[in-house]
Amino acid sequence: MSQTTLVCLGFAGAGASFFHPWREIAPDGLRVVAPQLPGREWRIEEEPPADVGAAVELLLPDVAAAGAGQRMALFGHCFGAIVAFELARRLAAVNDVDLVHLFPSGSPSPWTGGPRGVTGLDDDELVCRVREDTGYTHETLAVPELRELLIPALRADMESHEKYVAGDGEPLTVPITALRGHEDSVVSADEANEWARATTEKFTLVEFDGRHMYLVDEAEELLTLIANAVAPP
Repeated sequence: MSQTTLVCLGFAGAGASFFHPWREIAPDGLRVVAPQLPGREWRIEEEPPADVGAAVELLLPDVAAAGAGQRMALFGHCFGAIVAFELARRLAAVNDVDLVHLFPSGSPSPWTGGPRGVTGLDDDELVCRVREDTGYTHETLAVPELRELLIPALRADMESHEKYVAGDGEPLTVPITALRGHEDSVVSADEANEWARATTEKFTLVEFDGRHMYLVDEAEELLTLIANAVAPP
């Protein structure tokens, strides 16, 4: 069976380890890779990227290397969806990467805009905003010593998403499957459907049970859907 590398990019503040369990449950033919941005986990002492463009520049060499000479798909959730989109734009010019699909999850389209009113919130307000919007808070944010370490990356990612502007550019030439939780109060179905503008190829919207962080409980179903979508004809 031909293998497809699935590069996974997390939500604001998330580290690569969120996706490590996916490696064990991914269907045959799907290889899960999760690159690590600075400012989290083993790169905690490094400065997190200040904007989406900087994040893409940091990730591009590792992502291109991971997909060299093979089929690749990109999955990104929330902030990660925007990073995945910009990576897809850049990878279009990389000759030895065969990008076959983009899966933006829990995110409005690049032209809709990200979260609003994030910049300037203090730490407590920022954590409360995340909890209210997503219905999910990582348990480590409840530990003051750990929260102090995690907040810089969370803040940098959320502010980067807030100020992100897609700019001009040709649509992608790969299929896009937009994903969301059916009860997501952060991203509406109409907003998710606007990802259709980002491609000249087939567009599909798929909804799962759950809220904004549906992927925590629906990982196996999600990976099965992705594996089926990227399977070679």
